Amino acid sequence: MSRIPDAFIHDLLARTDIVELIGARIELKRAGRELRGLSPFTNEKTPSFYVNPNKQMFFDFSSGKNGNAIGFLMEYDRLSFVEAVEDLAQRAGIEVPREGGQDARVVMDGPLDALAAAQRFFRERLREAPQAIEYLKKRGVSGDTAKHFGIGFAPDGWDHLTRFLKDTRHAIDAGLLIEKEQGGAYDRFRNRVTFPIRDTRGRVIGFGGRTLGNDPAKYLNSPETPLFHKGRNLYGLYEARQASTAALPYLLVVEGYMDVVMLSQHGIHEAVATLGTATTREHLQLLFKSTSKVVFCFDGDRAGRSAAWRALEQALPESLEGRECAFMFLPDGHDPDTLVQAEGAEAFRSRIGQAQPLSQFLLGELGRQVNLGTLEGRARLIALARPHLEKLREGPLRTLMLDELARLARMGRGDVDAAMRKEPPQPMASAATGPVEAVPPGAARPVRRLLQLLLERPDLAERVDNIPLLLQAGAPGIDVLIEAVDWFHTHPDAHAAQLLEAWKDQPRGRAVGRLLAQGSVALDDAAIEAEFLDGLARLRDKALRARVQELLAQARLRSLSEAETREIDAITRQIGNRTGRESVKTSPAEGG
Repeated sequence: MSRIPDAFIHDLLARTDIVELIGARIELKRAGRELRGLSPFTNEKTPSFYVNPNKQMFFDFSSGKNGNAIGFLMEYDRLSFVEAVEDLAQRAGIEVPREGGQDARVVMDGPLDALAAAQRFFRERLREAPQAIEYLKKRGVSGDTAKHFGIGFAPDGWDHLTRFLKDTRHAIDAGLLIEKEQGGAYDRFRNRVTFPIRDTRGRVIGFGGRTLGNDPAKYLNSPETPLFHKGRNLYGLYEARQASTAALPYLLVVEGYMDVVMLSQHGIHEAVATLGTATTREHLQLLFKSTSKVVFCFDGDRAGRSAAWRALEQALPESLEGRECAFMFLPDGHDPDTLVQAEGAEAFRSRIGQAQPLSQFLLGELGRQVNLGTLEGRARLIALARPHLEKLREGPLRTLMLDELARLARMGRGDVDAAMRKEPPQPMASAATGPVEAVPPGAARPVRRLLQLLLERPDLAERVDNIPLLLQAGAPGIDVLIEAVDWFHTHPDAHAAQLLEAWKDQPRGRAVGRLLAQGSVALDDAAIEAEFLDGLARLRDKALRARVQELLAQARLRSLSEAETREIDAITRQIGNRTGRESVKTSPAEGG
C-alpha cells in the first residue's frame, strides 16, 4: 500500500498559509499577534477562535480543538487525512506523491517547474546569441564554465519567455514574468546574460541578469518570492558544496556573479556571492552549515571597508566556538574577477590565507579612531569596543579579545571586565522583605517556558549552542527542548505546526500540542529573544554551578588538581561576569 511521504507533508504545510485558508471560510479580525473569530465548531457569541500566522496553527477554546491546516480541513470539511492533504496540494498546484508501488508519482511544483523551464529556455537561447557569447568571451568565461553554472541568455523582447511558458500564473509567482494591469504578462529579463540561482538542493529558485544594452540597471535580480529571498540565499553555494566531497575549508564571500564564476574557473570553488544585499545573519547561519570559516572579500576603498564593517556587525553574534571569520581587502582597481585573472589562483589563495581575523579587524578599526598614546584615547577605545564585544557570546574568542583589549588599553583584565560590565538594574525594595529580584514569566518552569518561546520563534534554535552543557543542567524536560532545537535546526524554515505534525501520536507531540493550546506569548520579537537567551544562560549557569559543587565535594575527600582548581575559578568568573549578581565560593580549602 502506498503512503504519502512525510517530507512532502512538511513541504506542503510550508507552502500553505493557514490564515488565507481559514479566512476564506471564517471572518477573522486582527487581535495583536493573532487573528480572532467566532468558532466554526460551536454556536458561541463571543469570539474564542484564534489563528496564529507565525505558528501556522488554529486554536478553538470553545470546543478544545486545535491543529494545523490539515487538521482544520479534517475538522471543518470533515475530510480524511489523505483527502485534506490532496485538497491542500491541489490549492498549491502540486501533485501528491506516493511511496511504494510502481505507480509512485513525482512531486511537481508549479513555480519550480516554471523556473526549471526558464533555465532550459535561457540556455538554449545562449547558443543563438552571438552578442552574449562574445560578452562572456571578453570576460574570460570558458564554455565549460558557462555550462557548469548554467549561464544563459534572455532575448531582447517583451514576450519571448512568456510565449515559451504555457502556464504564466506559475511564472508570475516565480518572478519570471510581470503581470500587466489590463491582463496578460511580459518578460522580466530582457537582453540579459542570465545566472541561475540555486538553493542548497540544487533547484533553480531565481535568476540574476547582466544587461547587454544601455539599461541603467546593470544587474537585475528576481524579486522576492516564496521561493527566493535575497537575504537568505547565496549565489554559488550549491556549486561550491558540489565541488568537494569533504568539508569545505572555508567559504569566500564576494559581491558579484562574475567573481564567483571566474574564481571557480581558476580552481577556487569555495566562493559565493550575496545577491545585491549586505551580508545578513541568515547568510552567516547558512554559510556555517557548510564550513567553519568564512572569509569576506571587499574592495580596499572606503566603501569596501564600510561594507566589511557591516558584515562584521552581523558576524559577531554568530562567532561561536569553532567558527571563524576573516576579512580580506583587494588592491585598488581590482575585484576578485579581474585580480584572479591578473595574478593567478596561487597568488589569490595566498591573499585568502593572509586575511585579517575578525578580532584583528575589529580592534584595528577601533584603534584607528583613537590616540592610544593618551589616557583619554585608551579609555575611549574601551568605550568603543564595549557594544561590539557585548554581541559576542561567552567563550574563548570573547575571553581572548578582552585580554587583547586590556593589552592595548594598558589596563588590568579585571579593570577591563569592570568597565565592560553594565550596572545591574536596582531591584525594588520592600519594607517587609527587603530587595526583591524581578522573576521573568515562566521562571518557575524554565524549560517549559523556553520551549514555549521556541515554538513562537523557531529561528531561535540557531541561537542554541553548547548543548552538552545544557543537558548537564538536569532540568525536567530538557531532552524535549533539545529535540525541538535539533528538529528546527534540520528544518530551518519550519514553523510550530510542522513540528506538531512531525511529532503527532507521540508523547512529546502531545506535550507540544498542550503548550501551543495555551495561546501566543504576549511579547514582541525582541522581548521573546531576550527572555529565551536569558533562560538558556540560566540553565547553563545551573549546570556550571552543579559542576563547582561536584568539585567542592571532591575537595572534601582529596586534594584537587591544579587544573580542577583553575576550572572552578574560570566557572566562577564566567558566571559572575555574565550576571553581575551572583558569586560562587571557590576555595577548595573551605570545603575541606
